[in-house]
Amino acid sequence: MTRPLPKTENPKPRPASPRRAEPSPPLQGDRAYARLVALLDADGTTRGNRLPGELEMARRFGISRPVLRQALARLRAEGRIYSRKGSGNFVGIQPGPALTITYGPLTQMHDIQSLFEFRQNIEVDAAGRAAGHRDRDALHRIAACRQAMEAAVAAGQPAIEEDIAFHVAIARASGNRFHLQTLEALTEPFRLAVRLRRQLSGGPGDKRLAAVCREHAAIAAAIVAGRVEDARAAMAAHLDNGIQRLFVRP
Repeated sequence: MTRPLPKTENPKPRPASPRRAEPSPPLQGDRAYARLVALLDADGTTRGNRLPGELEMARRFGISRPVLRQALARLRAEGRIYSRKGSGNFVGIQPGPALTITYGPLTQMHDIQSLFEFRQNIEVDAAGRAAGHRDRDALHRIAACRQAMEAAVAAGQPAIEEDIAFHVAIARASGNRFHLQTLEALTEPFRLAVRLRRQLSGGPGDKRLAAVCREHAAIAAAIVAGRVEDARAAMAAHLDNGIQRLFVRP
């Protein structure tokens, strides 16, 4: 007599372990957007100023006009620029907090050192929060700003505006508007400090800029990977090195 086989329960499927979504490489439109943001933050670019023509900007950024127009449309949606029919694109109203928070001019070297120390408090935390937040669009923006600076350095440009845009992108990626508002308010002192740092630092400028690019890459890699403490450490090291490049000659 054949014995019946014992009943077996169907094994419950194991829930799939959550996978972190890795950001795809930044699109041309993201890189164009980052370059335009850097242009808007440049000296002499104030509310109401007319931007260069589309053809000129497309040639300058090495992109097609359709890609440029996508980036311009994004800036228009954010209220950063506006267009006039037949006249071109103009700088719009900048975010309010950047106009209401002021820190005054840097009048002595101690002010610049204090600025870097203050940035430690803001940007180290922002980098850690960006790594924990990991917003896909924000990660694309960080990557685009990093690549824009590397391209500017490779082209022999000062890359000051691209440097600033990278740090602002991280503050934006933190998901905390006060990080972003504070760093935007520090844009002009930041710009002056970077210029002075590069003027006074010893050694070939291309080597210093290459070091800055490597430090930016380390920060971005930690943020993309979601390594909070590594992102904080990389940003702290970057700002410490900025002080060293300014006050300690090789």
